[in-house]
Amino acid sequence: MKRILNSLAAGLAAIMLAGSAHAAGGAEHPHGPEEGFPHEGVFGRFEMDSVQRGYQVYREVCSSCHGMKLLHYRNLGEPGGPFYDPNYPNANDNPLVKEFAAQDTITDATPDEFGDPVQRPARPSDQFKSPYANEQQARAANGGALPPDFSVITKARHGGANYIYSLITGYPSWDVMGDGEIEFGEEYSVHEGDEHGLHGTLIQPQGQYYNPYMAGDTTPQWEGDPRHAPPGGFLAMPPQLSDGQVEYLDGTEATVEQMAYDVAQFLAWAGEPKQTNRKKAGVAVLIYLALLAGVLWLSYKRIWRNVAH
Repeated sequence: MKRILNSLAAGLAAIMLAGSAHAAGGAEHPHGPEEGFPHEGVFGRFEMDSVQRGYQVYREVCSSCHGMKLLHYRNLGEPGGPFYDPNYPNANDNPLVKEFAAQDTITDATPDEFGDPVQRPARPSDQFKSPYANEQQARAANGGALPPDFSVITKARHGGANYIYSLITGYPSWDVMGDGEIEFGEEYSVHEGDEHGLHGTLIQPQGQYYNPYMAGDTTPQWEGDPRHAPPGGFLAMPPQLSDGQVEYLDGTEATVEQMAYDVAQFLAWAGEPKQTNRKKAGVAVLIYLALLAGVLWLSYKRIWRNVAH
């Protein structure tokens, strides 16, 4: 009885926490592309062509502000990685990975004979280069905001890859007036198909950008019916993608939706680079356990066939 009561208490606490988190965030539920992501589900697999393109988007757009300190260049060429080549079982020997790493210049851990830092091209064994030397520099370059590390961003945010996709594609296209005010007309509705239109003005703070998928509370900046304040919040990152911004190496058309889809897949892979191998092993284990269960059941029936129950 005590165990049951403890379980009920834990469940109620989880529900209360979830409710308070939703109230505090107020953001719309993140959604992915209509077809979903191929890596989702028990049998899901990463679409490696998309992950490769996503790395290109990260490299050319995101890496100027967001680091990935938990990843090394060699991870790109390891089994399950987007640039894995079976001809190079040691990812450090993969020429493509070497080329990617060499595009960055880092400070060697060993100074020269005079004690001065040595700059050299990165190697596959090195960590992804950080865009900033330290946190203070990062905040100074972004108006006091600290760009989050992208190593496990899809694990750290509710919705995972769907959150990344929604946030990137979710910036409204409203015209911002010179005084930082965003006007909402009667024809605009927060939720598609919602019968309640917004009437009022959303005051966008200096250096901040509204996004309905960013956790926050817009009520203090909303001059209108407080019951219908826009969902979401403000963040320091302006819209980053525009059509044709990246020239994909494989010739894929680089629309905002395509780039968001690709970089979301890449970040999902980065958060769990062994996912494909883990799922393959999991399926094999499940098949083995099912066969073992069948053998044990047949053995049980044979051993106890003449014993009355």
